Amino acid sequence: MTDTATPAELAETYFRSWLARDFDTLRAVLADHCTFRGPLGTADDADTCVAGLRGMSRVLEDVVVRHRFVDGDDVLTWFDLHTTGAPPAPTANWMHTEDGRIVRIQVTFDPRPVVTPQ
Repeated sequence: MTDTATPAELAETYFRSWLARDFDTLRAVLADHCTFRGPLGTADDADTCVAGLRGMSRVLEDVVVRHRFVDGDDVLTWFDLHTTGAPPAPTANWMHTEDGRIVRIQVTFDPRPVVTPQ
């Protein structure tokens, strides 16, 4: 991605790359100082973010985007997180972008079915 990538394009690339397990492309859209906060973990730099997403990809089956809201440099993606052994989890992912990169990611969903599969 270049500095001309829009926030919506960054979000699209993030999710597409995660699903494809293309972690080099995913890393390219993250600023070095990107942070992540979510119910299953935190990260304070891009490489740690990618490591967490790589780990989550071991149980990831699909991401079904229901809607994406763009407000300036912020993108909120509402999606169903499909993982092995658990029903789809309605999930909100809020990203803040600066200078053509994602700098902050905050995710929320009910992690109980994911961490205690049925």
